[in-house]
Amino acid sequence: MIILVHLLFGAAIGSRIEYFWLAILLSFLSHYFLDIFPHIEYPIENIKNNQWQKSFSDFLRVITDFILGVLIIFLLSDNSFKVWICAFFAILPDGITFLEYLFHNIFLKKLNSFHTKKIHFLKNKKISIFWRFLNQIVVVIISILLLKF
Repeated sequence: MIILVHLLFGAAIGSRIEYFWLAILLSFLSHYFLDIFPHIEYPIENIKNNQWQKSFSDFLRVITDFILGVLIIFLLSDNSFKVWICAFFAILPDGITFLEYLFHNIFLKKLNSFHTKKIHFLKNKKISIFWRFLNQIVVVIISILLLKF
């Protein structure tokens, strides 16, 4: 899923779960839960392949996605510390993946492999773009409703 979806869902968890540490744990695990479902992702092949001269557009997509998610959380949530921490923990697995692309550490590689191969097991299945997109839209709507009401 794109970062915006994970950010919003993590923030929604943070806004609804009373217990701080439980909210953080559920936000982190929500990333893996959401990535099980078929979804769309933007290409970041240049980052994956350490082709930094060609990666500007990849970084631009990620940063735009991140800023839009932060803006929606800022506008719709109570902006509590817990909401922001939970949003952060919801995108942490993607951060770990990025760190593995940079440093090629064996521990990070194992975490990334679990994330990209075990959790994203439907990634290469032939599921229409409509269903992949719809899954993300539904999560965004649910997240916004939880943040707003």
